[in-house]
Amino acid sequence: MPIQRPLPWEKSYPSGVLWDAPIEVGTLPALLARAVATYGGKPAFEYREQKISFADYGRRVRAFAAGLLRLGIAKGDRVALYLPNCLAQPVSLFAVAQIGGIVVNLSPLDAERELAHKLKDSGARTLITTNIGPMAGIALRIKAAGLVDRLIIADDAVWGPSPATAPMPPLGEDVLSFDELAAASLPAAWPEVVPDDIALLQYTGGTTGLPKGAILSHANLMAAVEIGKAWSTPQTTLKPGEGRVICVLPLFHMYAITACLTRGLDQGSEILLRLRFDVAQTLRDITEKKATTFSGVPTMWIAIANHPGVEKLDFSSLKGIHSGGAAVPVEIENRIKAITGLQLGGGWGMTETAPAGANIPTNRPDLRGSIGLPLPGILMDVVALDDPRRVLAPGEIGEIRIKGANVTRGYWNRPEETAAAFVDGYLLTGDIGYMDAEGFFFLTDRKKDMIISGGFNVYPRMIEEAIYEHPAVEEVIVIGIPDAYRGQAAKAFIKLKAGAQPFTLEALRDFLVDKIGRHELPGAIEFRESLPKTAVGKLSKKELVAEEAARRVAAVEPAST
Repeated sequence: MPIQRPLPWEKSYPSGVLWDAPIEVGTLPALLARAVATYGGKPAFEYREQKISFADYGRRVRAFAAGLLRLGIAKGDRVALYLPNCLAQPVSLFAVAQIGGIVVNLSPLDAERELAHKLKDSGARTLITTNIGPMAGIALRIKAAGLVDRLIIADDAVWGPSPATAPMPPLGEDVLSFDELAAASLPAAWPEVVPDDIALLQYTGGTTGLPKGAILSHANLMAAVEIGKAWSTPQTTLKPGEGRVICVLPLFHMYAITACLTRGLDQGSEILLRLRFDVAQTLRDITEKKATTFSGVPTMWIAIANHPGVEKLDFSSLKGIHSGGAAVPVEIENRIKAITGLQLGGGWGMTETAPAGANIPTNRPDLRGSIGLPLPGILMDVVALDDPRRVLAPGEIGEIRIKGANVTRGYWNRPEETAAAFVDGYLLTGDIGYMDAEGFFFLTDRKKDMIISGGFNVYPRMIEEAIYEHPAVEEVIVIGIPDAYRGQAAKAFIKLKAGAQPFTLEALRDFLVDKIGRHELPGAIEFRESLPKTAVGKLSKKELVAEEAARRVAAVEPAST
């Protein structure tokens, strides 16, 4: 069906932004080759106080890619990256892409059973990690369990001493040194990589709560870069080669891959790569190292807004600040603007969209609660909850759909879930909301049973299944509740087995610490004699959600006299 122009949101676009701007798709190796050729000696990364030029980064990627080829890793093979924000992460990601392999990102926050699920599901038999913190030790246990055939460990001590770096474990036939592997000679020719090839399996959850791999091609990832460029270039004075991007967002997460890494390399920016968020370090990066761009999640902005003396600092180098993952409290948004002089940018996206979707234009900071306008090249609409083919009129509430060159083709080894997720070429997002007459989209609810805590997706069923392992628990329901720092936190409602004694929140968290990620640990607990159920006997969350909402209202309403 031909697209009817103008689209509802085009009239609301800022000056110079065109919905039909060309969105050229390509490959990650082509992006890197172009960046190296253009920016050569300019710094691509600053890591642990050392600068790595585009040319040096390109050499490191090619050398490690050659080592992977020497191991026999072929086009289409899945390679798992179990890495935090260290230089081995972007080197590994682009090296795997260089040989046509498929990157499987694993989170350092995952419990070992989650890591095992993702490795089994993806079929990745090679694991790349580092000796930062406990990661090498965990990876060795994963290998000992037979979940991978070979392990490659990057020694972070090559960048200097750090309290976060543990001693390197003994190496062997199938436990290899990252740096020794990267000493291989380059091949006469690289495997052919085309835009439609799969670049990444990025794990996300769904209504079942079990992580599933969103398939993202080179074309999807590059489309997200081009879409971002078409949107931001007319709205900024920053020129290619001038940027200095703070990267504290985790590079195993889709937001950071696009917002910091691929867009940063494409624009010739220096990426200030940080192992983790530290508010003092971030403020030094802005005031002393003159960062131009910072993308964070609400918890980071809350920490900055509340940092003592922040209003006296010099933020003049910043040209763009952005938040994603969840809504920023209005009072924090206002304080950030007062401190920096900049409007905090926001929007909406999904792992499945790499993660481009909608964005709030710089000329409309008044739109509280909106996720913004669909980005260039992206189509969005709202469809009836009982008929995803029936498009609703502006103002009517339904499920939001999305279509674009950045959108996944489906889920790895999940044909039924893939078929259910798409209607008429659109991805059903699971988010409920509406579009107004100006083309701005608003979210009202989540169809998917998901909590967003500190910018991370948290799936209640995974927490529930872990809590069910507690010998005292008979039934459990987990829902999301507001959290002043993380946006949302998990709250567990528990019915105990007969004769069992209640336990503290701290005791529950201790029990769960090796079963779920740290970001998934409940922030509250409540014991009940019984839990609500539907007419057919299924545990029902909606009553508890309503109770929590009523409790919050009662807490802020003045008492009647």
